Amino acid sequence: MLLCRVMSAKSKSAGPANKQRKNPQSQDKKHQIDPRITKSPDREAELFAYGIELFNTRYFFEAHEAWEEIWLHTEPPEKTFLQGLIQVTAAFHHHSRDNLRGTKSLLRAGLAKLEDFPPYHRELNIEKLREAARKWLAALESAAETRRPALPRIAAAPASR
Repeated sequence: MLLCRVMSAKSKSAGPANKQRKNPQSQDKKHQIDPRITKSPDREAELFAYGIELFNTRYFFEAHEAWEEIWLHTEPPEKTFLQGLIQVTAAFHHHSRDNLRGTKSLLRAGLAKLEDFPPYHRELNIEKLREAARKWLAALESAAETRRPALPRIAAAPASR
């Protein structure tokens, strides 16, 4: 995949990001992307929403894969937004694999892309995600041993904006 070459096949997630995995080599069939995906707007909306569900349940690798299916045939500036979202998501996958260098690098890259978008985009609270990613980056870059923030969730934009 183009965005995350550093994510090799052996780094695929077997489930939600956490430190205790029973069988890291097995794939969770429930969260695999349907190979019959089409480019229809309805299918893209469904896949985008599925990516949010995967992200919020800590299936970071699978969320990255879902959004990459859309990213492959999207034009800028939406392509840049998706790339930023994918990179932030991949950062948390790297965190789950104890790859702090990859986590920091992808958080920086993803944040740089997401900074170009308004606080609310695609009916999501992007600013809340950016704030969480900034907190994570600050904690990872801190020389002091600091407690890491909670893993972020992607929230809907407020109903009245």
